[in-house]
Amino acid sequence: MATRTRRAERREKPLSRERIVEAAIGLLDTAGEGGLTFRALAERLATGPGAIYWHVAGKDELLTAATDVIVAEAMAAAPSGATPRETIRGLALAVFDAVDGHPWIGGDLARAPARSPMLRVFERIGRQLQALGVPHAAQFTALSALQSYILGTGGLNAANARAQHQRDPGTDRPGFINAAADDWASLDPDEYPFTRGIAEQLRAHDDRVEFVAGIDIILDGITARWAPPVGG
Repeated sequence: MATRTRRAERREKPLSRERIVEAAIGLLDTAGEGGLTFRALAERLATGPGAIYWHVAGKDELLTAATDVIVAEAMAAAPSGATPRETIRGLALAVFDAVDGHPWIGGDLARAPARSPMLRVFERIGRQLQALGVPHAAQFTALSALQSYILGTGGLNAANARAQHQRDPGTDRPGFINAAADDWASLDPDEYPFTRGIAEQLRAHDDRVEFVAGIDIILDGITARWAPPVGG
């Protein structure tokens, strides 16, 4: 009886694209991209799949719409730094944190980098590259370097999250990293001397700190090549 009452209350709210996307985000956060089906979504919204199709054409459109909401929120919350460089770092970190909190967006961002929602990120970072003094002829190259790193790291983190869940759903992130470090440390010393040598660095690393370090390396290169300090 209580279940029927809850469903009746939910049905009183008009179904809209916004409600569908919000429900999809909740489903993606709990079940991942593989768990996003119109049947599961219809159950969550207490409606039929046909009603959802009236607002959304298919899963790909819904996934992109959900990703766009997350990225838009991340961009809105990204701090504006005192310098273009600080602002770029803040924007990149906002994307990193969004993927960290919602690993399923990593794959969608990598699949469609030339259209929304990544266009929001491109535009914001591109304007900061202009402010940094990168000449027009080099702006696409500079943006591409940052884009590849941000999307590549986001996609890798998403893949690691999936691998962690598949390997042992009960293992937390530190446990997963420790297991990977153990695997590296046990590699053949003649075939993998370098990888064995940094196994303890893998064990002790912080994903966010390493991500920022990578952004700084790219920005150092961009600044040195195209936007040297005045008088430098």
